Amino acid sequence: MIIDSDMGTDDAVALCMALFDERLDIVALTATEGCVTADQATRNLQAIVGMLDPDRYPRLGAAAPAENAPPINTTYLYGDDGLGNTGFAVSSLQHMMPSDKLIIDCVRSHPGDVTIICLGPYTNVARAFLRDPGVAELVDRVVLTGGSICGIGNITQAAEFNCYFDPESAQQVFMSRTTKTLVPLDVTTQVKFGLDLLEKLPERYCRVGGFLRQILPFAFRSYRQLLGQEDIHLNDAIGMLALLEPELFEFKSMAGQVEVDGQLTRGVTVFDRRSVPEWRCNMEVATQIADESVIPSILNRLTVAGNAS
Repeated sequence: MIIDSDMGTDDAVALCMALFDERLDIVALTATEGCVTADQATRNLQAIVGMLDPDRYPRLGAAAPAENAPPINTTYLYGDDGLGNTGFAVSSLQHMMPSDKLIIDCVRSHPGDVTIICLGPYTNVARAFLRDPGVAELVDRVVLTGGSICGIGNITQAAEFNCYFDPESAQQVFMSRTTKTLVPLDVTTQVKFGLDLLEKLPERYCRVGGFLRQILPFAFRSYRQLLGQEDIHLNDAIGMLALLEPELFEFKSMAGQVEVDGQLTRGVTVFDRRSVPEWRCNMEVATQIADESVIPSILNRLTVAGNAS
C-alpha cells in the first residue's frame, strides 16, 4: 500500500489506523499539497512518522506545489499547521524523493501488487501517471476519498475539497486505465464523531493516544465555533476503513468525471446516472454505509494501534 495524504487531522487518524496493522505492507507515505502547503504537508508527514515510530518505516515522499491551485485550504478547521496548531518538532530527513517519483519507483518495484489510497488531492498520482504512462496499468487499485454524487460540496456549494483543489489531476486519475474505488462525501459525512470520541481514544501514555489527544480537540472547537456543529467528520478515516473493511459499505459501478472549468462548477464530480447512460463505467463508488459498526471498527483499529505503540 501507498498512502498519499495532504496531512490534516483526519489524514493523521487514518495513518494511525494503518501504520500499526501487521497485515498491511505500507511501502510508502507520500505528502501532497491541499489541507496545508506542500512544505507543511512534508513537515507534518515527517513529524507524524517520527512521533509514532512504527516498527516498519515506510519510505517518505515530499510534496510539491500543485499547479493552478486556488488560494484556499482547510486550516480554518484544523489549525495553521493542519494538526491543531500543535507545532510538532521535525527531525530533518535528507534525500526525500518527490512523491510522484516515489510512487513510480514503488509501483515499478512491485508491479500489480500496490494499492494507492489518496486521502488528499490527487496531484501526486496524476503526475506519476504523466511522468511514466505505463505505471498506471501496473497499479493494483487506486482508492480515492473525495467527490460528491449528489452535487453538494464541502468547500463550494457543489464541489468537494480534494477535487476542487486540483480538478485537472482529479480528471486525469478518473480517466486513467486503473481499477478505481471512490469514497465520496455523501458516504463519509454519514458518520459523525461526537466529543465522546476523546474518551474512547487510546490512553495518552502510548504514542498513538498521546498524539491523537493533542490534535483532535482543535477540530471539535473549530467545528463548533465556525460550523455550529457539535460533531466532527473524519472523512479520510472513513475512506481508509472502506479500503480495509469494504464489507461495511455498499458499492456501485458508476461512470464519473470531474469538471475542471467554470466559476460555479470547478471540481464538481459528475456521474452519468441516466436510465440509458452513454458513459462507460470507470469506477466503483461507495454509495451507502452497510453496517452500523463503522465507528466501533475505527475505534478498534485505533486501540490496536495504541497497544502496539
